[in-house]
Amino acid sequence: MLRILEGFGVSKADAEVYVYLAKRGPTRSVDLAVDFGRTQPQIYPILRRLNKKGVVTHSKSRQVLFSALAFEELLERYVKLNMEQAKIIEETKEQLLASLKNRTDRHSI
Repeated sequence: MLRILEGFGVSKADAEVYVYLAKRGPTRSVDLAVDFGRTQPQIYPILRRLNKKGVVTHSKSRQVLFSALAFEELLERYVKLNMEQAKIIEETKEQLLASLKNRTDRHSI
């Protein structure tokens, strides 16, 4: 799971918070801070980064709770991201090979 999160550019500390939320469910930031031995000002940047990446959400009710994206959905996003990257690599490869062939054809004349 950590490798998949790293594929999204998530640090180890951020990944640990994600995994915690995925296992525990909706949690208040104060509880996260206590359970991780940190202060709320130390936890908020982690939650913001995870939220920005779309793997953690928060409720907009009176009591703000943070929740992790379901692991199945995270895997789907990871697969989609890798498929898109593979497609780009394949297209780039084809362009490079075509360019190389054109250069070789010109030099053989």
